[in-house]
Amino acid sequence: MGAYAASVIRARIERAAPPPPFTYRHQGSLATIGRNNAVADLGWITLTGWSAWLVWSVAHIFFLIGFRSRIVVALDWLWAYVTFRRGARIILAESTGATANSRSVQQAAQA
Repeated sequence: MGAYAASVIRARIERAAPPPPFTYRHQGSLATIGRNNAVADLGWITLTGWSAWLVWSVAHIFFLIGFRSRIVVALDWLWAYVTFRRGARIILAESTGATANSRSVQQAAQA
């Protein structure tokens, strides 16, 4: 899409004929369901289970920008897979109010 937009802008600047209309080509749908499970609908083939999960992971690494990013993400995912590490889903910040309230509740329970 970006290349098409650039060619339209270039044609307008150069006062040339515009390129043919943009047509979207759907490459397929990928979705993970969990560890070792996914679905992949590529149009010409539909995969489920581990094979779809492998296609999903390879596709996501392939579309990363830069060789170094691909290697880092691949190694991080491999380590997470081998060690059963779960990713952080939320970030909690400790606040002084919450700590003070939890301490007063503990003190009241001990009394």
